[in-house]
Amino acid sequence: MKEMRTSFINKKMIPLFSFILGIYHLSGQTITIPIATENNVIVMQTDNNNRLRTIYFGKPLENESEYAGVSANYNYDESNAGIYNSSYTPAGTWNLSEPAIQVKHGDGNPSLELKYVSHNKKIIDANTSITSILLKDPIYPFEVTLFYKVWTKENIIEQWTEIKHKEKKPVLLQKYASANLYFAGKDFYLTSFQGEYLKEMQPTEAKLLQGIRTVDSKLGTRAMLLQTPNFMISFVKPASENEGTVMIGQLAWSSNFKLDFEIDSHKNLRLIAGINPFASEYSLNPNETFKTPSLIYALSNNGTGEASRNLHDWARKYRLLDGQGERLTLLNNWEATYFDFDENKIKDLFKDAKDLGVDLFLLDDGWFGNKYPRNNDDAGLGDWQENKKKLPSGLGYLVKEAKKEGVKFGIWIEPEMVNPKSELYEKHTDWVIKQPNRTEIYYRNQMVLDLSNPEVQDFVFGIVDNLFVKNPELAFIKWDCNAVIYNAYSAYLNKKG
Repeated sequence: MKEMRTSFINKKMIPLFSFILGIYHLSGQTITIPIATENNVIVMQTDNNNRLRTIYFGKPLENESEYAGVSANYNYDESNAGIYNSSYTPAGTWNLSEPAIQVKHGDGNPSLELKYVSHNKKIIDANTSITSILLKDPIYPFEVTLFYKVWTKENIIEQWTEIKHKEKKPVLLQKYASANLYFAGKDFYLTSFQGEYLKEMQPTEAKLLQGIRTVDSKLGTRAMLLQTPNFMISFVKPASENEGTVMIGQLAWSSNFKLDFEIDSHKNLRLIAGINPFASEYSLNPNETFKTPSLIYALSNNGTGEASRNLHDWARKYRLLDGQGERLTLLNNWEATYFDFDENKIKDLFKDAKDLGVDLFLLDDGWFGNKYPRNNDDAGLGDWQENKKKLPSGLGYLVKEAKKEGVKFGIWIEPEMVNPKSELYEKHTDWVIKQPNRTEIYYRNQMVLDLSNPEVQDFVFGIVDNLFVKNPELAFIKWDCNAVIYNAYSAYLNKKG
């Protein structure tokens, strides 16, 4: 405990608005851990059983000592459900509400307890810090570390967990959320984003009622076809552009996800976000670390506009490659030619591109495959050699011709997919995700390759690497993903999930 570093609230910040979270009576020594941005703070605290709870969300209070008083005045425990405001809710012991983590130990025991051990705050720069909180099971050598990376000025928090153990046998992870948050207040409004083909990101707002509202995907890829891992929560009243407390969040995970928004019996909100536990059991070996994807969220007390601007500023500065640089204007041949083109037709398209203000030309789908030419979407995926009839001079020729016209050249690929009508499928049916003894199911006449297989990983890497080695002036790749995953099964792992 002597080595533990504790963060402190900026005492100059006077609160105008706050929500009190997960409150209970404490006895004995407690540890208080604030996760503070410039205008908001989430506070966690240990109870008299050394379990970690979320006790406060809102504007920072003037004195850190006030948080202990806040937690002493309220009690949101529920004897028929456990502890609602646990900062990372385990399954199988004291909890009966929706868990953040569920495991089966090496000896078959399905219970888990997590108690606070220590925490540490690392200052990265004047604007950025990472707080880590270590929780351990008192019986089994199993631990979870909660991470909170904060960008103070932008009011952005990135949250994830890391799980490991030292048991003699592998532990089966059945659920492993990235974040488990708790908010107390009067009313909560959720904006989620529904989707379908060519109609993605359609917002819908609804007041959250008691029970669980789940936003999830089991599609494997292309979540935008159904629901997305993006959301907005507005507190007290529906979201507005310039006023009110809001959270804008996204799970940084492009596969199956699950967001649970639960209004508990005290009318408070529990939020659990992470990889969808559906068909996702993971066998964790001793001394290995499982890191979950991040939940990234922006907090604002001045409506969705401020939160959105902060999130975009953060992304440009900290996440996007050259996010604060210039963007190239791109001309794509797809709507002009679809699959029907040759190298002369492509040359004609980018001849006047520079005069139109175009910086970059992209050759889209249809440039590859010889035994099974890619002349429509039912053949050729997996066979990444230039089609000799369409491109007799090769891609390198087009790259040079584009350069003569003053534009850069890019290419379309989809190397994680395969058509059954391809040389790759004929040679490597074991590389394809599909259930044995079941009829193959296609989406856009294609299936997904098994990227858990190291040979497939090398194949996909090799496609990208080979393109750049042969064409070092290639400027851009459009990497598509046009199929969901049916009949999920890995021949390499000999398992589903």
